[in-house]
Amino acid sequence: MNQLKFDIIIKNGRVMDGSGNTWYHADVGIKGSRITEINDLSNATASRVINAKGMIVAPGFIDIHSHSDYPVLIEPEVHSKIRQGVTTEVIGNCGSSAAPMNKILSEYREKYDKSQLGEKFAFSWNSMKEYLDIIRVKGASFNIVPLTGHGTLRQNIIGNDNRAPTGPELNDMKELLTRSLDEGSWGLSTGLIYTPNLYAKTDEIIELVRILEKYDGLYTSHIRGEGDTLIEALEEAISIGKETGVSVQVSHFKACGSRNWGKTEDTLKMIQDARDSDIDITFDQYPYIASSTGLASILPPWAHEGGAEKLLQRISDSETREKLRAEPTEEMEDWTRILIAHAANNPKYEGKTVQEIADLEKKTSFDAMCDLLLAEDAQVMVILYEMCEEDVQRVMQDPNGMIGSDGRAMSPDGVFGGSKFHPRYYGTFPRVLGYYVRKGVISLQEAVRKMTSAPAQRLGIKDRGLIKEGLKADITVFDPDTVKDEATFIDPHMYATGIPYVIVNGVVVIDDGEHTGALPGTPLVRPTT
Repeated sequence: MNQLKFDIIIKNGRVMDGSGNTWYHADVGIKGSRITEINDLSNATASRVINAKGMIVAPGFIDIHSHSDYPVLIEPEVHSKIRQGVTTEVIGNCGSSAAPMNKILSEYREKYDKSQLGEKFAFSWNSMKEYLDIIRVKGASFNIVPLTGHGTLRQNIIGNDNRAPTGPELNDMKELLTRSLDEGSWGLSTGLIYTPNLYAKTDEIIELVRILEKYDGLYTSHIRGEGDTLIEALEEAISIGKETGVSVQVSHFKACGSRNWGKTEDTLKMIQDARDSDIDITFDQYPYIASSTGLASILPPWAHEGGAEKLLQRISDSETREKLRAEPTEEMEDWTRILIAHAANNPKYEGKTVQEIADLEKKTSFDAMCDLLLAEDAQVMVILYEMCEEDVQRVMQDPNGMIGSDGRAMSPDGVFGGSKFHPRYYGTFPRVLGYYVRKGVISLQEAVRKMTSAPAQRLGIKDRGLIKEGLKADITVFDPDTVKDEATFIDPHMYATGIPYVIVNGVVVIDDGEHTGALPGTPLVRPTT
């Protein structure tokens, strides 16, 4: 038998190809950036041989919902994600994307986003192409799939005004979206509880989503409400898919607030009924009972009109503050469920609830919240304990779902390492593989499918998401018996364990559990149709 020469051979592993099939014994040969042979390669040679005995050899995980738009520029090693086995990440979710960005938006971000990113960070791009070119030059440890944020389009053209766009303004938004799609964006995202996204009526969104059709793009949505208005919000997402014929992805599928627990029975049925009616709609979730967002987002929508500057003026005015106090949102029902994750000017409050801060300051919880927002220029990240375990498991078992972290890439020693961010940033994928698979909630092969071929198919990625000859060598090797999320809400900056090898584009990035420093990732190019 002729000896074969590979760059890498992964031998003795159990190949789980990502299709939903169970594992089989085979060796995987890699040449350059591609998988070139799956067979018994015991007589072949390679520059590097990885012994995966007892381990699962899976496609690299695709995080279909993340927010690493800025972090990938700051820490391109993306430690917290690549160590989970994530080899491709979808950014630009929830209606907010790094690009496009005109001068006005750049100045706004410089004032209100800089506190979370470090003083050295610079908003140095305008277009989607310029942003992606920075990543191409710097490199990254995973691949990037960018979306264009609807709120970002609005901020470029309308600012943060609470109004419908004029005809010319809507045309400008369409042109900006088209240009971004031509330059590398894969679709459009909305975040319909956040300003200025929430000011848009359904017809505005439909007009923008229609543009995606010729690009075979994806529409993703943080829907207009995940609590009391959950049913109506999901109906809107379904109606957009029905009206446009564009594929729809509902972000971080859940039911928030104890009075809404159990509604996932109804919403999952709505998803399946829509699919039975030929509407291409699916969803993603993260495996936790707590969410994370900006503290300001729990205030009523009218408080945000005009952007952060106007918000701060309103909560600093005693009369307006009283009006806001008289309109409590559902999140304000229990201040002990709101944990401060990041407050740059008040790190002493990170890890404390709003109720605990109020007790320390001898204030009402509402005033403690408002005063903290003022002290932080409205840039406060929180963790909200608002879901139940039964809903998480029910959603995870549905075949129409995928796994997405809704988190940023970071590291314990990096810019974000000092704050109490959500543990999903470090633990999403191993938590599913370890806790939920071993608990029997979901099978291992189904969990892997939800992380690999399902998001690849949803996005239209043709050359990743499966262990298959000819496809790109994005591969995650993990121990099914020991893989585990180590991050907790008390100590979130803990890397996952049980994932010793991660390969991106044929390059070993995680080697025996350690980061090699390699940056082989790149923005992926959308297949032409």
